[in-house]
Amino acid sequence: MSFQSAISGMRAASTDLSTIGNNVANANTTAFKASRAEFSDVFATTSAGVAATATGQGVNTAKVAQQFTQGNITFTDNGLDLAISGNGFFVVDAQGEQLYSRDGSFGLDREGYMVNGNGQRLKAFSADSTGGISGALQTLRVTNANTAPKATTNVGFGANLDSEDTPPLVTPFDATNNATFNSTTATTVYDSLGGSHLLQLYFSKTGSGTWDTNSQIDGASVGPASPLAFNTSGALSVPAGGAITLPAFTPVGGGDPLNVTINVSEMTQYGAAFAVNRITQDGYTTGRLSGVDIDKEGIVFARFTNGQSTVQGQVALANFANSQGLRSLGNNNWAESFESGAALVGSPATGSFGQIQSGALEDANIDLSQELVNLIVAQRNFQANTQVIQAESAVTQAILQIS
Repeated sequence: MSFQSAISGMRAASTDLSTIGNNVANANTTAFKASRAEFSDVFATTSAGVAATATGQGVNTAKVAQQFTQGNITFTDNGLDLAISGNGFFVVDAQGEQLYSRDGSFGLDREGYMVNGNGQRLKAFSADSTGGISGALQTLRVTNANTAPKATTNVGFGANLDSEDTPPLVTPFDATNNATFNSTTATTVYDSLGGSHLLQLYFSKTGSGTWDTNSQIDGASVGPASPLAFNTSGALSVPAGGAITLPAFTPVGGGDPLNVTINVSEMTQYGAAFAVNRITQDGYTTGRLSGVDIDKEGIVFARFTNGQSTVQGQVALANFANSQGLRSLGNNNWAESFESGAALVGSPATGSFGQIQSGALEDANIDLSQELVNLIVAQRNFQANTQVIQAESAVTQAILQIS
């Protein structure tokens, strides 16, 4: 009888339709992986094997296998959105259970943890106080504490002093009288409490190739004038080593005394107007969290309002010997199974692990055109099996009429 074969065919076609329907329904699901129904034929066997005249007993669904091919990458306006370009899964913590996902729709919760839409926390390799990445895996938490300030100790200064300038006619130097100096510039420096102070430098020509540098912080003179000298090529010759060390300056507000060294080795004296080409300093005030940046290697940087950034950790990725053996849990999550093998956890952009793309999400790997074609084929398969049942029914009816 062909009834059983046809019924098994209808069941298989129904499974195929359900699988295709699920693919189509999830065409817009972030990082969704398409499934494919796989079938195997059925033969009645004896101890001697399959009979030479066996016609088969229908079809079985062997497996519904997920296809872990790469989806397209779509860029978003959220810097915490992450996409994996290549192999690997995000590792997330679901109330103590370690799960795996390709969905990188992350954000920060009120405690600073990076979480997905299910409230699961992203796991990462921890970072020490110097920004070094360790092998310890933990949930990633971005600090929301203010960064500590750093007092300025070094100022880098590069400028050209005009060799055609003449010494000021009015002496001695007076910061309030422009006639007592040739050029001036300023920069902000910081004390140990993060307080800002204005460092001003005044340059007064004293002779052929010689200058005096007067320094003031917040309008108060800091030490005597420091001499500068240039050779006939316009290069700095004094001070030796190109460093001016200012006396300690005690700021208002209770901070430690400022001990500033000015590096003037890049200063020149050419026949051109005074121009500052570089001025830097190594201090900064306290800062509040202003954003989070993540690079292609998964390094997470917390960015602060004072221009500083600190490493918070490195996003971890997991890989498996057999990804199709993973147990699908829904909500874009998979769990490790015996068939998948144990998770291999590593860093993005190393070995077999893909790169991280921040501000982007992976699309579902669904080809809608192909799925619609598959839908027509599955529908025809179902209809064809119903025709087999109708034909078998007609044959049966004819036999009954004969009897």
